[in-house]
Amino acid sequence: MTTAAAPFIAVVDSGIGNLRSAEKALQRVGADARLVDDPDAVVSADGVVLPGVGSFGHCRKALAARGLDAAVAEVAARRVPLLGICVGLQMLYEGSEESPGVEGLGLLGGVVARLPAGVKHPQMQWNRLVVSSPSCRLLAGPDLAPPSEPWVYFVHSYAAPVGPETVATCDYGGAVAAVLEAGDGRLWATQFHPEKSGAVGLALLAAFVAEVAAQRPTSVGRA
Repeated sequence: MTTAAAPFIAVVDSGIGNLRSAEKALQRVGADARLVDDPDAVVSADGVVLPGVGSFGHCRKALAARGLDAAVAEVAARRVPLLGICVGLQMLYEGSEESPGVEGLGLLGGVVARLPAGVKHPQMQWNRLVVSSPSCRLLAGPDLAPPSEPWVYFVHSYAAPVGPETVATCDYGGAVAAVLEAGDGRLWATQFHPEKSGAVGLALLAAFVAEVAAQRPTSVGRA
């Protein structure tokens, strides 16, 4: 009997923070997920996850030091499924107020800004996800799609601008971009941590893995 091989998802390892939780969550929902710090391995993956922990500038410079920024840009250009998480989402933009003068990857237009005044910084809490674009395939599951407003876990002081790529927000002193979809449905990102958001986060990651498997150029089987 031949079954389809699990898609290889590269979890980009810039050397900052403990990224094992993202790797293990992806494995739990059926991916062949591995931490990868080699640009060639990133480029050869069926799908890529770009996490980020800490400051925008620190993460961005760590990516560049290992040549991983060019690999992520190549993946995006070839329309390989890509998912950014937390600061990984923020690095998709042109820059951030957190690190003036440090360029982002520029895959999306705009600059990441500090959360509004009048709320605690960072937002470190569970918050409700309000889906504004039910056509987003990562948010199509019963635990995620409207009218459901699931709880997910955030840790951040900066956020991307709400724009045409924003498919879900949370309310934290106003609407805050929480989920993005761009690149003709090949580029996604979450400001929250799906790997720390229980069953809801696993459902989103499972949807990403399913998209990666469906978008592979050819089906690979193993005995």
